[in-house]
Amino acid sequence: MNETPIIDKTAIRNAATVIVLRDRTSDPHILMGQRGAKAAFMPNKFVFPGGAVDAADADIPLARPLPKVCEARLGEQSVSELAHPLAVAAVRELWEETGLILGTQGTWADTPPADWKTYAATGHLPRADALQFVFRAITPPGRPRRFDARFFMLDAAEIATDLDDFSAACDELSHLQWIPLKKAREFDLPFITEVVLAEVEGRLDSPEPPENVPFFKNDDEASHFLRLRGHAPDWDRD
Repeated sequence: MNETPIIDKTAIRNAATVIVLRDRTSDPHILMGQRGAKAAFMPNKFVFPGGAVDAADADIPLARPLPKVCEARLGEQSVSELAHPLAVAAVRELWEETGLILGTQGTWADTPPADWKTYAATGHLPRADALQFVFRAITPPGRPRRFDARFFMLDAAEIATDLDDFSAACDELSHLQWIPLKKAREFDLPFITEVVLAEVEGRLDSPEPPENVPFFKNDDEASHFLRLRGHAPDWDRD
């Protein structure tokens, strides 16, 4: 008799999070939603759309790849060849949780996996050239779920669909809304989201991807804050 494999839900999973920024130079807003009260991870918190990388994400072609600098930073302090599936996961999670499409018009050469069928049906191919890797954080030990999350900033002008149409979103996030950046801290946010918001605020006038990326690293011994700079990491503080 086949037994169902036991999944270690405390293992650290790679994940992608998308910070969609609207009207960044005039009246910046960010897209957030609220997790359910019964969610095992961060219940009731307002968060950015995002989620874990799926095995199939590595095989999904991108019409346009990540910027080279982002790909390089994603490769530091990480397993090899993870940049592509992280970018794919960011596009997929944005679609699943908000119904918004980061993509270019086109027809899929092969039959898409189940997770991509509804996206492909819209007549788009995923693209990642507009994603900017701006932050990385590992969930501290002792939490019911742990993720090694890479945060991508995305200008809302790059979205291919109506920015106010969330009708295709799944029900994982409720109360999806464009929140004024200056009022975001009035919501019930996870600690790490507040840290990321400071990074977003500092990048409002910087259209190019960052050369170095903050990394909030939590392991079983200690927490560290470092920056990925294209060489051996420099520690900002322990």
